[in-house]
Amino acid sequence: MSAVVAEPVAVLGCRPRVAGGVCFVEDQVVLHAAGAGCLQLHLQQKWHKFIPGTEKSRGVQALAVSPCRQYLAVSETVEEQPVLTVHELSSVRRRKTLPAREAVSLAFSPDSRYLVTATAPPEGFLTCWLWEKKRLMAEVPVEAPGSGVCQVSFSPHDNAQVCITGNGFFKLFKYSEETLKQINLQKEEPQNYLCHVWLSEDEVLCGTDTGKLTLFKTGQLHWETSVEYKKPPKEQEDADPEEYESSSDVSYVLASEDNGLQKDSLPQICAVAAYSKGFACSASPGVVLLFEKTKEKEVYKESQEIWLPRDLFTSERKQSGRQDIVCICFSPSEETIVIYTNENQLYMFTMLSTDLGKEKAAYFAYLNFPLHSASITGLDICIWKPIFATCALDRTVRIWNYKMNTLELYKEYWEEAYTVSLHPTGLFCLVGFSDKLRFLSLLYEDMHAFKEIGVRNCRECSFSNRGHLFAAVNGNVIQIYSSITFENINNLKGHGGKIRAIKWSTDDARFFSCDTHGAVYEWNLLTGERQSECLLKSCIYSSIALSSDAKIIFAVGSDQTLKEISESSIQHEVPAFGAVYTAVAVSHSGHMVFVGTSLGSIRAMKYPLPVTKDFNEYQAHAGAVTKMFVTNDDLFLLTASEDGSIFTWKIFEKEGGILKWEKEFEYAEEVLIMRSDIEEKSQTILDLQIQVKELQTESHYQLYLKDIYCNDKIKELEEKFTQEVGSLKTKHQVLQAEKEKEDLQHQIQLSELMNKQASEVQQLESDTNQKLLMENEKYQELQVRSKRIQEEYEKQLHDLEQSKSKAVKELTEHYEQKLNEKSVLLEEAEENMRQQLQIHEEIRKQIEEDEDQEILEIKIKYERQLFEEKESNLQLKGEIGIMNKRLNSQQKELKERNRDLGEMKLEQQKLQGIIKSLEKNILALKTEIEERANTIQDKEKNIYDLKKKNQELEKFKFVLDYRIEEFKKQIESRENDIKTMKKQICEMERELERFHKETTDLKLNITQLQQKLKATHREMRRERQKKQSMEALITRFKTDVHNCVGFIQDSKKLKNGICELYTKYVQKLDTVEMEDVDTDLQQEYMRQREYLERNLAALKRNLVKDQKIHQAAYMRIMQENVSLIKEINVLRQELREAHIQVHDLQSTLRLTQKKQAIQDTAPPSELVPSPAVLRLNAEKEYENIIEMQQLEIQYLRDQIQKGRVLAVQPLLDGNLPKMDLESSHRSQQE
Repeated sequence: MSAVVAEPVAVLGCRPRVAGGVCFVEDQVVLHAAGAGCLQLHLQQKWHKFIPGTEKSRGVQALAVSPCRQYLAVSETVEEQPVLTVHELSSVRRRKTLPAREAVSLAFSPDSRYLVTATAPPEGFLTCWLWEKKRLMAEVPVEAPGSGVCQVSFSPHDNAQVCITGNGFFKLFKYSEETLKQINLQKEEPQNYLCHVWLSEDEVLCGTDTGKLTLFKTGQLHWETSVEYKKPPKEQEDADPEEYESSSDVSYVLASEDNGLQKDSLPQICAVAAYSKGFACSASPGVVLLFEKTKEKEVYKESQEIWLPRDLFTSERKQSGRQDIVCICFSPSEETIVIYTNENQLYMFTMLSTDLGKEKAAYFAYLNFPLHSASITGLDICIWKPIFATCALDRTVRIWNYKMNTLELYKEYWEEAYTVSLHPTGLFCLVGFSDKLRFLSLLYEDMHAFKEIGVRNCRECSFSNRGHLFAAVNGNVIQIYSSITFENINNLKGHGGKIRAIKWSTDDARFFSCDTHGAVYEWNLLTGERQSECLLKSCIYSSIALSSDAKIIFAVGSDQTLKEISESSIQHEVPAFGAVYTAVAVSHSGHMVFVGTSLGSIRAMKYPLPVTKDFNEYQAHAGAVTKMFVTNDDLFLLTASEDGSIFTWKIFEKEGGILKWEKEFEYAEEVLIMRSDIEEKSQTILDLQIQVKELQTESHYQLYLKDIYCNDKIKELEEKFTQEVGSLKTKHQVLQAEKEKEDLQHQIQLSELMNKQASEVQQLESDTNQKLLMENEKYQELQVRSKRIQEEYEKQLHDLEQSKSKAVKELTEHYEQKLNEKSVLLEEAEENMRQQLQIHEEIRKQIEEDEDQEILEIKIKYERQLFEEKESNLQLKGEIGIMNKRLNSQQKELKERNRDLGEMKLEQQKLQGIIKSLEKNILALKTEIEERANTIQDKEKNIYDLKKKNQELEKFKFVLDYRIEEFKKQIESRENDIKTMKKQICEMERELERFHKETTDLKLNITQLQQKLKATHREMRRERQKKQSMEALITRFKTDVHNCVGFIQDSKKLKNGICELYTKYVQKLDTVEMEDVDTDLQQEYMRQREYLERNLAALKRNLVKDQKIHQAAYMRIMQENVSLIKEINVLRQELREAHIQVHDLQSTLRLTQKKQAIQDTAPPSELVPSPAVLRLNAEKEYENIIEMQQLEIQYLRDQIQKGRVLAVQPLLDGNLPKMDLESSHRSQQE
């Protein structure tokens, strides 16, 4: 398999229209449908765990979590076939796959053993499965008057009771005697039941499309109420719209026109969920109502309204909070509510965050952040920051952080966004709308439109890698703009179809694009012209990617292949194996290639691209992959899809179990902010500081007042305490006097009690002494008795021990006999196993020998065919290689079978170990022997399966023989192709000759220019040397003059110094001679140069003349050769006719010889002159004619050979093809 591995780190998206779309696995772990599978999300730690769907899945239709929170049931559609799978949540592995119908609702039984499914009405079915054993327990058709939403559920305390509701029906079923029997209910008017929930063992609450809540108890109507249409709270409706004007550059329009309609319309109760105090339901768009059970009449009363928050960054803030809630879920501890809306958004509400009794209205918060609700059309990354931008058909542009898995910026516009591109700095972005292309500044908390460019319906745009340019697609033209001046620098024209993808090279010097007419162009941005192109009209390209050096283009399109394009041609193609590639991305290292398919799967492969199906495929999205990017550090892969989901993958190469990671990038943390925002914030800070100061002064004053008040209170309390202390002291004295009196009374009573106690103790001592004497006598008697009893017991114990030892011996002998019998049976079973293994090995050896013989025969056959047909050698080798690979695959299968045999031996050893352990457990031997017999039967079945596989291999051999015959037929057609290719090669060699001539001319021009350059360099050096010498002389002269100036007071010394300067620097004769020598040298050099240039021009003219002469001679010789070949063909025809005549003459000669022999035997008088004798001279003449013709042919051949040598000698460097007259002569003879 491929060494490239991708692991999903984060999934940003939610799948729409999924029954039971959100549920809790634990208190802090939420599960919901996303992409082509399900996602587990931790609310606090924010980790993501993705559960992929079945291969080629088109997305989840319904899901359910078991009451024990261990299993997940998912209903999917795979290749237009419904599939029902059960996953184990602890290990995230697929447990069972059931062949069920397309289920729209699922439910587990309370003990998690049974699974009930419901298909869509009106032709619906209710099915009950024992899912662990894949056993269908019961199936019942559900008759419904119309189509619509259908829901099924188990009773929370009864495995046998099932409820199903839908449009026009409410039914209860009881499972008994392997069937689902409908319970007779009270007849009611049919209503459209949208949802239901079990409140207790016998109570079911249903919600309708007319806003009614109906409670059924034991199938009978028990309670019913209507829910009124709810309006949002006043504090949210009356919010000042000017407060958020700075957060968006589009005009906000409050959707208040529909208020009258909403008052009159009835709410639809689309979702309902139960909890310990009551239940929650979605009564109106954007609100969840909590109902609690009252103690008086056992009915439910509304206790709380929880509203969706309005989004401040949307174009319609009022409508953002009016979404339909389609699913409600409580956490196991009932501390958190999670809801799921029709616009694929997830919200949560913490029950402990507000006191439900005090506040009537509360508000939900996003589970994480707002998600895309439509197809994603654009995705791009930047270099400076770990962020990426997306845009979608839901009219939103979002900035995400792939390191933190968070949403950093988000804004909704009035128009749909088709494409997005991030500036390398991450501070700006381009967004293509239906009316304009906008250049946006990414501020700290907003997106500001800095510039609008008049490009309508821009489907592709991209910044250059350095950020100084950006490209935008305008129809069939690619316009290049400056990112600084916004001027249109260049227009790249030439595409015939819609441009689907554009890419920049790393140095921004080249530009690449592809379109729907099968064209991939490379543009030179300096000239604005096409540098290379690759056309394939049968393919509609959808995406391209470049290698780091931009020499290789990877392209995908409608022809189900991944193409590797270089040097204007397709070098390699990788088939899609049943899918259509829609997007491609390449790592910056160039070792990893990632491809997205129309089925939503991601394929990771290593470069160079594989020929076979050697890649890792991951099920991710439920729609076609629209965009893919690899981050600059080659650690993450980002993919977006038509289903509105975004996947972040961690990628790496796995070589020998060692993970190779690149160094982490250092990202910038700078952000942009508007001057007005800074001024506003600074103003608010100043206002807050003033408020703080005012509050401080107020607090100080209040503290001062409190101190005064407290001091007054302290004084009052002190006075009170002193008065109370005085009263308490007087009370204490009175109590002390009373205490002394009571102490005296207690002492008198104590002395009386002590005397009484002493008398009583004496009496007790006398009584106890008498009792002790009596007890001592009884004890002696009992001691004698106990001795007698002990002796009797010792005798009994000795007898019991002897009987016990005899019984143990008998039992051991009995069980040893049984053990021996069982061991004999086991040995017999082992011998049978060994015999069967020997038979199996012999069969395997025979199969291997037969296959070896067949391989040798096929090899000999192919060698003979290869020896006979040399011209078709290369293609047949390739096909034989394919056949050898298949044979190798068969040998690998045989090796795998040998491995299976080894595994069987290992299993046998394990069984022997089990036998040794079973010696201790004698009672369990029977059951183990039965299990061993079952394993032996399984192995016999395996042997039978192997025999069947051998028969299938023989059939495969017959198919191979038939294909070999077909290949032989194909060889003939390929020989014709070879002939046409040879003609093309001849034409290409002629073009090569022309290119060689051009290169020689260019080389001559280059040598001339190089010589001129060398001459100019020499002159430059001389001039530089002269300049240096003159500068040195001037500096020396200046210093000497400066020294002479020092003697300006002394005239003699000054005169002597000037004379020395004159003699030293003024040398007229030398200067004149040097100048003469220099002028002579220059004149001589110029003469030599002119002479050489004249010679070179003459040589060039001679060369051109010689080339023309040689060309004419070559053409003349070729014409002569053609005429000679024609003559040779005529002579060959004459030769054939002469051979025929010679054959006729020889036959006549034989006849004449026979007649002559008859005449010799006859008498001489009977001899008559024969006409054959007269023709003997003619026969000699014919032989002479043939000899002459042969000599002429030999002479012509010599002449042709000489002419060919003459023609080839002047043009040996031209690489022209040589005429093979002998081979043509042989082919004509044949």
